[in-house]
Amino acid sequence: MTGLPVRRLTALGEPEVAQLAEVLVDCVEGGASVSFMLPLSLQRAAMFWQGLAEDVAAGRRILLVADDAEGIVGTVQVVLAQPENQPHRADIAKMLVHRRARRKGVGAALVRAAEDAARAAGKTLLVLDTATGSDAERLYVRQGWQRAGTVPDYALWPQGGLCSTTFYFRQLA
Repeated sequence: MTGLPVRRLTALGEPEVAQLAEVLVDCVEGGASVSFMLPLSLQRAAMFWQGLAEDVAAGRRILLVADDAEGIVGTVQVVLAQPENQPHRADIAKMLVHRRARRKGVGAALVRAAEDAARAAGKTLLVLDTATGSDAERLYVRQGWQRAGTVPDYALWPQGGLCSTTFYFRQLA
């Protein structure tokens, strides 16, 4: 599965929303602290993705996905819309990889594709946050992201209990 191609979605139809909802639910059920608590229904997850459709279609948010033979297994967003004093910056958000595709290079491919997409959009600085000590944090460090700092008790794990969040940045050449 290493080297799965990453593609950009410019519109979100029902098939894409359904597959993205499955990835989100799987990640939350697997313990990922990505803004949702357990239990997370497919319907609620689908509503999240439907809520992003306008920003994706308008180009305010780049939505990248990786597919395997069963469908979408990973996704990441590049949030281009920033305050007017930060036109050079974008946020990386909701980097999700289905548990069936973990540790196979999908996350790294998504991060590289997000960096390339941000660069192509004229961005020179990327920022993100992730649960401290998570697999995602280790991935970002391996990909060359710089740690900015950690905030204790920033969010909740999906099953409950506080978790710290670490912020990272990457300057693009």
